[in-house]
Amino acid sequence: MTDKHDLIHEFPEYRDAIHELKMKDNHFARLFDEYHDIDHEIVRIENGAEASSDDYLEDRKKIRLKLKDELFSMLRRET
Repeated sequence: MTDKHDLIHEFPEYRDAIHELKMKDNHFARLFDEYHDIDHEIVRIENGAEASSDDYLEDRKKIRLKLKDELFSMLRRET
């Protein structure tokens, strides 16, 4: 079983800010949804529920990290 990488687990101290930004900032909400979808895809691949190449999985992880960094920057600006 792989670790959870959803934003609430990654940044529990920003739980309220995440909720607030999802409600009022369409750009944040879109990035949040994209991050969430990619994270779930990675978990399915790592748990064997979906097949993929190692290169594809690594590319998805890089995208997830880029989104996480961008979302974190937005959270820091908000608080």
